[in-house]
Amino acid sequence: MVFTDTHTHLYSEAFDDDRDEMIKRAMDAGIERFFVPAIDSTYTEAMLKLEASYPENVFLMTGLHPTHVKDNYKEELAHIEELLAKRSFYAIGEIGIDLYWDKTFLKEQQAAFKHQIQLAKKYKLPIVIHCRDAFDEVFEVLESEKGDNLYGIFHCFTGTLEQAKQAVSYNMKLGIGGVVTFKNGKIDTFLNEIPLSEIVLETDAPYLAPTPYRGKRNESSYLTQVAGKLVDVYGSSLEEIVTTTTNNSKEVFGV
Repeated sequence: MVFTDTHTHLYSEAFDDDRDEMIKRAMDAGIERFFVPAIDSTYTEAMLKLEASYPENVFLMTGLHPTHVKDNYKEELAHIEELLAKRSFYAIGEIGIDLYWDKTFLKEQQAAFKHQIQLAKKYKLPIVIHCRDAFDEVFEVLESEKGDNLYGIFHCFTGTLEQAKQAVSYNMKLGIGGVVTFKNGKIDTFLNEIPLSEIVLETDAPYLAPTPYRGKRNESSYLTQVAGKLVDVYGSSLEEIVTTTTNNSKEVFGV
């Protein structure tokens, strides 16, 4: 069984002291495929270095994270376009809208999200969506861009059943991580109404560690906790959860 972590920030400063050991723990647990989302241009060098160290296991995305959309967002988008012209990536992400921390740059976030979706279409790539306190705003942009050439992952899905179905209707798989293990996470109460064919696993490491590590630094090896919870949710075997979600990730990323 090969697990796939579809969303892990392995280059994060949180891992500077033990990155290789942390990755080894994940590999020892069967997690061999790591899809790594971008945040902004300041992390590009670290991401490329990570890929060079683990060329068989690390798959890079490029994109501008919504909480990093500021006055200079057009320069950041130009950096993404420059990278895309130079080399290949597996997705545009993570992109989207976040109104939890700050609503100041909502218009810029919307513009950046739309622009990056169009880049994904141009390069025939999936998108990986970040959405926090912004389902209506994200769905409004997806509605305007929907079509067979729009597809990807709704990362760290924490919405309602209705919102889950709406996300899936836009050709989005649901990225399920540590939240599904939280007592107040709620998504475990309805997730089995979404077919397993629409689910991928993720950690969002170093954030959102699953129970029993909640509140601590998350790491990719903890993906086994998420998979174990889905065994309960779907009444399925671990092998089916792991095999199906890895196949779903291959469908999205093409590798």
